[in-house]
Amino acid sequence: MTRRLELQPDNASRIQILCGLHNENIKLLERRLGIEIRSRGNQFELTGPADTAALGVDLLGQIYATTESQDDIGPEDIHLVLREHRVEAHHARHDEKIDSSLIQTPKISVRPRGGNQRGYVESIKKHDISFGIGPAGTGKTWLAVACAAEALKQDRVRRILLVRPAVEAGEKLGFLPGDLAQKVDPYLRPLYDALYEMLGFEQVGRLIERQVIEVAPLAFMRGRTLNDAYIILDESQNTTREQMKMFLTRIGFGSKAVITGDPSQIDLPSAKASGLLNALDILGDVPGIGITHFQSKDVVRHPLVQRIVEAYDKKPPHAD
Repeated sequence: MTRRLELQPDNASRIQILCGLHNENIKLLERRLGIEIRSRGNQFELTGPADTAALGVDLLGQIYATTESQDDIGPEDIHLVLREHRVEAHHARHDEKIDSSLIQTPKISVRPRGGNQRGYVESIKKHDISFGIGPAGTGKTWLAVACAAEALKQDRVRRILLVRPAVEAGEKLGFLPGDLAQKVDPYLRPLYDALYEMLGFEQVGRLIERQVIEVAPLAFMRGRTLNDAYIILDESQNTTREQMKMFLTRIGFGSKAVITGDPSQIDLPSAKASGLLNALDILGDVPGIGITHFQSKDVVRHPLVQRIVEAYDKKPPHAD
């Protein structure tokens, strides 16, 4: 259904404030409501399901009224208005309901294997913060990167951040050549590999140059607040309690965070408690946070990988 709106008074400066820089406010409304908004001057046309198109008309009128006294409106203001009207951040577009588990990235389509992977993808799409916990080879990082690539393709986010703690697994960073960025690059290589397969090598390079994609060590996240971003923290079992709290509090308006980790592969010094395990203990009952636990049976790599994981689970270190 299409609804039309004529904003009065016809004031170009106020309409620009309403739309935001590069129409970012209008794009945010489109993503959150699952509608299409076209405009020419003070004339707006909203296309989508009848109820959400009507809600969009009301919201545009309400937001436009505030421009009489407010000379700057950004995504944070739009988010607050949407929250007042109980519009959920994960509201799906009306054309995405055929197969909620299928992930469409620019290069490939990714279909989760098995119930646990499907539940993980649904949890990511439903929650603003999701945890994927389990052994190597279960698709935790792969599926999270696929969801991020899909969200970027559909303009539901403006950027992707892929983050890892640079913990030394029996090796010393100081002996590696290069500056800090070059020293931590090997730790981030699995994330690059997933991006190349989803988006293509050249496209990833261009997006990194434009800072639409940022791959960074966890330490680089301190002091930042990230809006309209898809943030993936990989290998989170190697975060400390303080680092995990710092990461989780970086989440801004319109952002999603996915935290993946394997508690059986903690490389922290023995005196340090894992921030992942601490977060699961603290946040297990917090509404709005999704947690998916994978088992060895969910491994989707070579069949030997599943048997290796099971063998190690049966004989923990203290049993030697």
